Amino acid sequence: MRRGGILNRHLCGALAELGHTDRVLVCDAGMPIPDGPRVVDLAFRAGVPSFAEVLEGLLAELVIEGATAATEIRRANPEAADLLAGHFPALDLVPHEHLKELTAGARLVVRTGEARPYANVLLRCGVFF
Repeated sequence: MRRGGILNRHLCGALAELGHTDRVLVCDAGMPIPDGPRVVDLAFRAGVPSFAEVLEGLLAELVIEGATAATEIRRANPEAADLLAGHFPALDLVPHEHLKELTAGARLVVRTGEARPYANVLLRCGVFF
């Protein structure tokens, strides 16, 4: 058993398989998920776990070299926009429809219970050296 960090065995295994430039979508409960990417669904109830909790946990485990979110997040969910801006000063913003298209190329999707709109970010894995 792990001492701390991410305890979910399915998520730990999926994270261990990621490599440089692989993409991970962290999404709210309403984001459509295409066929293809591996999905770890953490959603339990509306808002649980939150987008912020899951993102913080993943950032403690992964090296991230870039991130993409929907332009609409600024207007519709300023709290999530501020969270992402704090972690990713060079955050790429694209229309939500384009973000959904990019999701098809993700290696992993981590679905949260977040119930606020546009709480989605596509992370691009980096390397530790």
